[in-house]
Amino acid sequence: QLQVVESGGGLVQPGGSLRLSCAASGFTLDYYSIGWFRQAPGKEREGVACISSTSGAIVYEDSVKGRFTLSRDNAKNTVYLQVNNLKPEDTGVYTCAAIGELYRLCKLAPTEYDHWGQGTQVTVSS
Repeated sequence: QLQVVESGGGLVQPGGSLRLSCAASGFTLDYYSIGWFRQAPGKEREGVACISSTSGAIVYEDSVKGRFTLSRDNAKNTVYLQVNNLKPEDTGVYTCAAIGELYRLCKLAPTEYDHWGQGTQVTVSS
């Protein structure tokens, strides 16, 4: 069964950092692109970063460039999202998702992805 499971969320102060994990099972990251998304209360889900299956190329949403870092550990079949210098507006449920594809640059649109995790809560507050 194809599955992704998020972890690493929590409550942090503004300026703090977290390392979110997306653990994949039932498939290899060699064949699937992974996207990270977030949804704040009352807001639409938005893409924050993704990593392409074949090339490993990474795409970031503009508001997180320079603060968030996406990485992939193929040996552990896990994708990480390091989130630094967190702001209150970063608060939301962070979810990872997978799409099987080859030789394409990943996209940040939620509709591009087929397999979704349950999400992990990130709260940035004083």
